[in-house]
Amino acid sequence: MDFPVTFALLAAFALVGVFCGWRGAQPSNPARGVRMTPWRPLMVGCALGVLLMLVHLANLAGVTTGR
Repeated sequence: MDFPVTFALLAAFALVGVFCGWRGAQPSNPARGVRMTPWRPLMVGCALGVLLMLVHLANLAGVTTGR
């Protein structure tokens, strides 16, 4: 992957993570039924994706992060 693809994935993970954090902070509405989407784990997964994309950007910039 090159820089534009990595930046696009970074932005997508960040936007979806912010959306999941917002939806997870909303109070549940028992009149509408049980919430079926696990917003908090999805937000944590997006945060992991952001972290991976940041490490990948560092690797593309020439920083050695492995052995």
